[in-house]
Amino acid sequence: MKTKNFYVAAGLGLAQLALLNSNALAQQRPVANLDEVVVTASRSPKKISEIGKVVRVISAETLAQSQGRTLPEVLNNIAGITIGGNGGNPADVKAVYMRGASAANTLILIDGIPVNDASEISGEYNISAIPIDIIERVEILKGGNSTLYGSDAVAGVINIITKKGNGGLSANVLATAGSYDTYKQVLGLNGQIQNTTVSFSASNSDSENFSSAAPANGVSNFDKDGFHQKSVLLNLGQQVSNRFSLRGNLQANNNAADLDNGAFSDALDYTYSKSSLLAGLGGRLELDKGVLNFNLSQNNVKNKYDNQGSVTNNAGNITHLETNLNYNFSKLIDLAGGISYRNLSTEQHNPYSSALFADNNMTSAFTSLFFRTNTGFQAELGGRLNNHSDYGSNFTYTINPSYLFAERYKLFFNLSSAYRVPSLYQLFSDYGNLALEPETTTSFETGFDLNFSQNINLSLSYFRRDIESVIDFGQIATNKFGYINQNRQKDNGFEIELGLKPLSMISLNAYYAYVNGEVTTPVNTAFNLFRRPKNSYGLNAGIELSKKVSMNLIYKHTGDRTDRYFDGKTFKTVEADLGSFNMVDAYIQYKPLAKLTLFSDVKNILNEDYIEFAGYQTKGLNFNAGFRLGIH
Repeated sequence: MKTKNFYVAAGLGLAQLALLNSNALAQQRPVANLDEVVVTASRSPKKISEIGKVVRVISAETLAQSQGRTLPEVLNNIAGITIGGNGGNPADVKAVYMRGASAANTLILIDGIPVNDASEISGEYNISAIPIDIIERVEILKGGNSTLYGSDAVAGVINIITKKGNGGLSANVLATAGSYDTYKQVLGLNGQIQNTTVSFSASNSDSENFSSAAPANGVSNFDKDGFHQKSVLLNLGQQVSNRFSLRGNLQANNNAADLDNGAFSDALDYTYSKSSLLAGLGGRLELDKGVLNFNLSQNNVKNKYDNQGSVTNNAGNITHLETNLNYNFSKLIDLAGGISYRNLSTEQHNPYSSALFADNNMTSAFTSLFFRTNTGFQAELGGRLNNHSDYGSNFTYTINPSYLFAERYKLFFNLSSAYRVPSLYQLFSDYGNLALEPETTTSFETGFDLNFSQNINLSLSYFRRDIESVIDFGQIATNKFGYINQNRQKDNGFEIELGLKPLSMISLNAYYAYVNGEVTTPVNTAFNLFRRPKNSYGLNAGIELSKKVSMNLIYKHTGDRTDRYFDGKTFKTVEADLGSFNMVDAYIQYKPLAKLTLFSDVKNILNEDYIEFAGYQTKGLNFNAGFRLGIH
C-alpha cells in the first residue's frame, strides 16, 4: 500500500504558505461572469449574458499558468468533462466525454474549423495532437449545437483558438524537464509588422514514459512505451484594406510512440506514428451592418502501425469550405447564417483484409436569428438543412429563449436537435455496415447563471439527451460482428458550479456533475456509459502570493465506473468495475524578471493508485519544471 501522509502534509503546507502570505495581491484568474465575450456560441462576438447556452472559457491567463500541462489535463478540470486516459501514457488516445456522451459526439474545432479524423473508427479527433503552447484560449459550448456546426456537435463543441500575431515583434523560449525522462522545448515568434501579423511556434517533446499495459498474473514489469511529438504552427494575417483582411494558417504535427498489444498484454516491437497537416485560408469583409467570412481548409492525417513487421497504414482527408454572414438588422436583432461543404475520404491498408477506399460529402445551409428586448427577454431561433451524399436530406433546429434580470441573473431554456452520420470506417470497413442509419438526437437543457457580485457566481444546468438509432458494436449476423444501430440512448444529468473570491488573493471554483444513461436494444434496457463516472466533483483554487509568485491547487474526484475490455487469452469481452479516485495537483510559478517565468507542476500529489481503463496503467506522483523567457 502506498503511503500518502507525506504528500497530504506537503499539499497542506503549500496551502498554508499561500494563506499566510500578507503581501498577496488580486489573483489573476477571474471568477466567471456574464460580461465575458465569446464567439463560439453564436459565430460572432457576444457576451455570455446575451447567450442562452452554457459556455465556459479557458482563458489565456489560465493557460499561462498551465505551462507544464497538456490540453487534455486542462480540459479534465471543467465541470461535466471527463478525459478518458488522461492519467495514462501520453501516447494513448484521449477520449473527450462531455456530459456522458461518447467521444464521437463532441465536435472539436481549431479556430472555428472542424478537425475530425476521417481515418479513425468513429472519426473523433485526438486532442493530444495539439500542444498547449500554440493555444490562445479555449471556448467550450455545451449541449446540442448541430444547427450552427453540423454533424457531431451533439453533446457540445470545443473551439481551440490558436495564437495570432499582435503588438511588436517578439520571441519566446520555453523548456521543461520532468518525471519519466520527459523533456520539452518550444520556440515562438509573435508580432505585427505594419499590416501583416505573424505567429509561429515550433515544439519538441520526448518521454520514455512507462508501459501502457498493466502487468498481470505475477508478470514482471513490461517495457516502457516512449512518446515523441514535434509540432509547428504558423498563423499569418494581412490587412488588405480598412474593411478586408486575409489570414492563412498551417499546423503540422508528427507523433511517434511505442504501443502494447492491449489490456494486460505487452508488446516488445509494436510502434505507431502519426503525421497530420492542417492548412487553411480565410477572409473577412466588414460590411456596414455585419461581417462576411469565408474559410477553406484541408486536414490530412496519416497513421502507421508496425507490429513486428506487420504494417497497417491508414490515411484520412477532410476538405472543408464555408461562407458565413453575421448581419445586424438593429441593436435588438441580428442574424448568423451560411453555407458549408465537407468532403471526407479515407484509404486504409492492412495485411489481414482488402484495401479500403471510401469517401462521402455533405452540403449544408444554416441560419440563426438572435433577438432581444429592452425588458431582458432574448432568444435564438435557428435551423440547418443538411444534404448527405449517402443519406439525403436532414433538418436540425434550435429554440433557445433566455431572460436576463438586472444584467446579472440569467435564466435559459434550450430545445435542439442534432445529427451524426456514421464514420467511413463504420460504413465501409470489414466491420462496416452499409445498412447503418445516422444518429438523430433531441436535446433539452435549462438552468441559470447568477452573478450575485464580482466575487460570487453560481450556475446550475439540467440536461436531457435522447438519441435514436445510436451506433454501437455488436452482432450483425451469425458469426459476423460489426457496427449496428441500437433502438435508442437516453442520458440526463445536471451540473452545479460556484465561483468565489473570498479574499483579493484567492479565487475558488467548485463544481459537481452528475450523469446517467441507458441504451435500449431489442433485448433489454441497461446502463452503458462505460468508462464515464456518474458523479464527479472538484475544486480549483488560484492563489497569488505576491506580485511575482502565484500558484494553483487543483482537486478532482472521479466516481465509480464500469469498463469493458477484450481478453486476448479467452477471446471474450470482460466487464470490470473501476473504483473512484481523487487527484490533487499543484502548480506554482515565479517571475524574477518581467520576461522570465519559472514554474513547477506537481501532479497526483497523493500518489493515488487508480485505474482509468481496465488493463492499463496510470501515472503515480509526477512533476515537471521549467522556464519561459521572452525576448524583444
